[in-house]
Amino acid sequence: MSGFPTPPMPEQQQPMPGHTDAMDPRPDHGETSYVGSSRLAGLKALVTGGDSGIGRAVCIAFAREGADVCIAYLDEDDDAEETRRLVEEAGRKAVLVSGDISDPRFCRALVDEAATELGGLDILVNNAAHQASFAEIEDISDEEWAHTFEVNLHAMFRLTKAAMKHMGRGGSIINTASINSDAPNPNLLAYATTKGAIHNLTAGLAQLLAPRGIRVNAVAPGPIWTPLIPSTMPPDMVASFGKSVPMGRPGQPAELATTYVMLADPKSSYVSGATVAVTGGKPFL
Repeated sequence: MSGFPTPPMPEQQQPMPGHTDAMDPRPDHGETSYVGSSRLAGLKALVTGGDSGIGRAVCIAFAREGADVCIAYLDEDDDAEETRRLVEEAGRKAVLVSGDISDPRFCRALVDEAATELGGLDILVNNAAHQASFAEIEDISDEEWAHTFEVNLHAMFRLTKAAMKHMGRGGSIINTASINSDAPNPNLLAYATTKGAIHNLTAGLAQLLAPRGIRVNAVAPGPIWTPLIPSTMPPDMVASFGKSVPMGRPGQPAELATTYVMLADPKSSYVSGATVAVTGGKPFL
């Protein structure tokens, strides 16, 4: 595909966790391009970090494929409301749940609320993440390190565990990993370390849950243009973001959506334990 923005991007920075409307250029989530074909008709999905970025693109695609969606997010209410509007425009039910997945109690309550409001749970997309850039190891506080693990890894375990009482045979769990699990960026040490762990968690869970008929897979994105970028990276890095991959540009959230749909599709019934790389041509080993 062509026509997507290429570096240099305008230098920009936002407070964490970032907002879609403040980005230049605005990310493409498939709002006008994604056309569904009933691949997820009647299914119920919970997507963490569903307010923006990859999560919004997944919510749009799932809804247009026929799924009802619970959109979990931290506190980005405006972004979440826009995602809700897009899901409902597709004729599907949208449920918004705001809260901090670093809290174990919220993880359990979130899964229960999603299953109650949607009438079941067939798909769990563990997508929400925290990252921050640090040039030196001494700059990473114990609290920052622990928080990154709580959001990115521990919450993934807790949400998956909580989903077991609601998810039956044919269920699908999709974890958002990263190219950093294979080629860690030293300035994202804590984040990259959690993503490596997610790769192993996915492989282990796929084996553990196979007897229950539940599939577990991961998507490993490369540089993707989301609010996480201008809110966690310095302006000069934002300007050159995505330049180093063979395609020479960052990916748009819309370009990942079909991968999540494929992994959620019941027809992908023999796909489990896989990590699908979406990296703009950069090898993932």
